[in-house]
Amino acid sequence: MVKFFKLFILLIYVLSPTSTYSIDQLNIKNLVIHNKPKKLEKLEFKNVENETILLSDFKNKLIVLNFWATWCLPCRDEMPSLDNLAVNQELKNLEVIAVNIGREHVTKAKEFYIETNIQNLKIYYDKSLNITKKLLLRGIPTTIFINKNGEEFGRVIGEVNFEEKKFINWLKEYD
Repeated sequence: MVKFFKLFILLIYVLSPTSTYSIDQLNIKNLVIHNKPKKLEKLEFKNVENETILLSDFKNKLIVLNFWATWCLPCRDEMPSLDNLAVNQELKNLEVIAVNIGREHVTKAKEFYIETNIQNLKIYYDKSLNITKKLLLRGIPTTIFINKNGEEFGRVIGEVNFEEKKFINWLKEYD
């Protein structure tokens, strides 16, 4: 009877849908998908004209919020795929927001965009690091996924290939 019970528990564990299963299917290292989306309160950052931009300005959009810096090598590697994600025709309601947290001058970010051939992303800043503190960022690059209700439903710490088909199909579920 004890062996049967152990086998039964093992089968339930193996066959149960879990977030780990989702992560394995996407094959994205360090992806965390929240069981319950987290409401994000008043997040703001600046554009190149030093105007304040509110995350709430992008209502009813699927938002990919990426944090990067010019000195970050993994950021340099992932930015071209993030740039292509911004114009992906399969995602109709997507807004990609790339926020530089490197406390660098605008010209340095513009040079970075030229060097990495970034053509579709606007440059945003969080020099005060207020948004990074509110979101409890632990490193860069970090990408936060925000649903149409303004809730964080997932995040990944580290480099991502934003052009992977499995990743695009996963994002479509939220678009």
